[in-house]
Amino acid sequence: MDHLIEKVAVIGSGVMGSQIAAHIANAGIPVLLLDIVLKDKPDRNFLALNALEKLKKADPSPFMHAKNVKLIRPGNIEDDLARLSDVDWIIEAVLEDPKVKSDLYKKIDGARKPGSVISSNTSTIPLHVLTAGQSDAFARDFLVTHFFNPPRYMRLLELVTGPQTHDGAADMIRDFCDKRLGKGVVPCKDTPGFIANRLGVFFIQCAVNAAFDMGITVEEADAVFGKPTGMPKTGVFGLLDLIGLDLMPHIAESFMATLPADDAYRAVNITHPLIDKMIADGYTGRKGKGGFYRINKSEAGKVKESVDLKTGDYRESKKAKLATVESAGKNLRALCETDDKIGKYTWTVLAQALSYVASLVPQIADDIVAVDAGMRLGFNWKFGPFELIDKLGAGWFAERLKAEGKPVPDFLQKAANRSFYRIEGGKLDYLGTDGDYHPVARPEGVLLLADVKRASKPVLKNGSASLWDIGDGVVCFEFHTKMNAIDPDTFALLQKSVETIAGSKGRYKALVVYNEAEHFSAGANLGLALFALNIAMYPAIEDLIKKGHATYQAVKYAPFPTVAAPSGLALGGGCEITLHCAAVQAHAETYIGLVECGVGIVPGWGGCAQMLNRAFGAKKRFGGPIPPVAKLFETISMAKVAKSAFDARDLMYLRPTDGITMNRDRLLFDAKQRALDLARDYKPPEPFTLNLPGPTGRAALNLAIDGFKLAGKALPHDVTVSKALAAVLCGGEHDLTAPTTEQQILDLEFREFMKLVRTPETVARIEYTLKTGKPLRN
Repeated sequence: MDHLIEKVAVIGSGVMGSQIAAHIANAGIPVLLLDIVLKDKPDRNFLALNALEKLKKADPSPFMHAKNVKLIRPGNIEDDLARLSDVDWIIEAVLEDPKVKSDLYKKIDGARKPGSVISSNTSTIPLHVLTAGQSDAFARDFLVTHFFNPPRYMRLLELVTGPQTHDGAADMIRDFCDKRLGKGVVPCKDTPGFIANRLGVFFIQCAVNAAFDMGITVEEADAVFGKPTGMPKTGVFGLLDLIGLDLMPHIAESFMATLPADDAYRAVNITHPLIDKMIADGYTGRKGKGGFYRINKSEAGKVKESVDLKTGDYRESKKAKLATVESAGKNLRALCETDDKIGKYTWTVLAQALSYVASLVPQIADDIVAVDAGMRLGFNWKFGPFELIDKLGAGWFAERLKAEGKPVPDFLQKAANRSFYRIEGGKLDYLGTDGDYHPVARPEGVLLLADVKRASKPVLKNGSASLWDIGDGVVCFEFHTKMNAIDPDTFALLQKSVETIAGSKGRYKALVVYNEAEHFSAGANLGLALFALNIAMYPAIEDLIKKGHATYQAVKYAPFPTVAAPSGLALGGGCEITLHCAAVQAHAETYIGLVECGVGIVPGWGGCAQMLNRAFGAKKRFGGPIPPVAKLFETISMAKVAKSAFDARDLMYLRPTDGITMNRDRLLFDAKQRALDLARDYKPPEPFTLNLPGPTGRAALNLAIDGFKLAGKALPHDVTVSKALAAVLCGGEHDLTAPTTEQQILDLEFREFMKLVRTPETVARIEYTLKTGKPLRN
């Protein structure tokens, strides 16, 4: 159905409106961006034009590729409403004022084409209020599409329909937002705050109140409601700094005006004088002078400080090390049962927040699946509220609430001692409000490895990786180390997987490399490498490089197609495996690159060789052997990482023929289909040879490197590493007239890699990166 939307208009060019327009442009759709006319500005399109300039400078960028800005056409609602006559979807993102919106809607209704869809990005005003006084035709085509900020990066889109909204409008928008914008579209009821803001704001308020009441520091609160509970590392107070302390009173005002008289939010909506004073003094978070955290800059350097909730004074911030949390580990119930202030704090907040959630189904959503998806996608929780209750145990949770004299929601009582989710016959079911279990349905075109793993056992497995049968003769190779770092066991299982598929006598016909972690792979396991280097176990490093070469070559020249399906970070060795696959189906938010130079080495598992082959085979390139080498040298020596899959095409990490999937949940299905398409008449590639520039090219690059050193742009070890890279990319001593084979380039990679790892400067870089997560310049 997504082909029905060929042009979109966004009215309102503020932060949300402009970024929604940018993300629609990311889908390749032309966008009309309109706003009011400012009478004191000479250009009647000033607001929309100014918004575009801000979009170009924003970091992180709302655009997946810089060229997408050209798809946005600025205008104003006085001169350009007639342009709505050829628009398929009109998104309103103006002030949260019902009268302003109502007046605008009447103008839109008179200018739009019949059947076009209108939606509001409101997060506070109910749909029935917005459609009041509008035409029946308007009401049939109207819905709420609540994007989360920033729209490119936050996957949640809350979809609210009214009793008059026709199914075709909702289906068209759902399909487009899912497939073209990559959204997790969650259906919501027409209630204040919908799902994520209603629950998220309540949770934050409970956590803040309890911290003040129980003498919990901001660091302690953020340490509890971070990784231990499956929430982002910003925690509670860090999250408030991110979204802005001054936003919360506005949200509270809206909720107090619209929520039912008996809603539990009214009891927790407590104002704290300290927070009021911080807002008044300009301490509104990251956008202000600071918030609960700030960076204090002085001659001595930068010091991170945090607010003392008792005194209101700033003090040096110290990471909270909580023995209670460490002792409980992943056992959330054990954490809540601990009889100290941390355990009591955790229970106090979760008891309030989770019982509130349980009391709101089915008022805010038809089922718990929508509620959990809303919090996972909108607030980046690892577990939704009902998944958290399952971790505690629904029966235990209800009994403790009852024992403490707290109300037990009807739905929680109905669950009794059952879990809200169960696995039955390898399928995931959820508990409905009718008291029965129902299957968790996946949309057509969605294939999750998590579902495959529930229903089957791996074909092969070791501590670092697994091989799964995903149906139709396709198998999936999954990394599962920390950050999916690649180690010898990864190579061992990948080699065995290639042999298993090749020897399966037609049972298996294609391989997909994919996982459902946050990041595809951070590259080589640097910790293992550093250990070997510190005790001078150079033969172990040599063996690791040779195994990498052999394994990736086996993947490349396998008699069956291999498809890499990366998402998130795909760095170093994680990038190199994608370079060796027959095809790549990348998630749009793939950040891929050969970053080895940043840690003092050159790509060691065939990255240079494969990138050279791409550069010399590119249709659009300058003649001669030096231009493609120079382009690659810049990319690899500067450790450039693509900022999206579209950007990766420019850097040649992806080929023009490689696919891009916008929705993360559709990535495995798309990769599988690509593998099946290739398998029909697949022939592995032939080894390549290249005429590299040799010593002449290396001399030219070395001259440029020395120039950077003289200009102060390159430090001593930068020079060493860059010259090693130049030697590889230029083909070493091979003469321009004699073709250089792929194996000879791999040999050069090995030679230069082993030279570099023997230097103390490279060891220092690796050690520093492991310790800080940042590159060392030396």
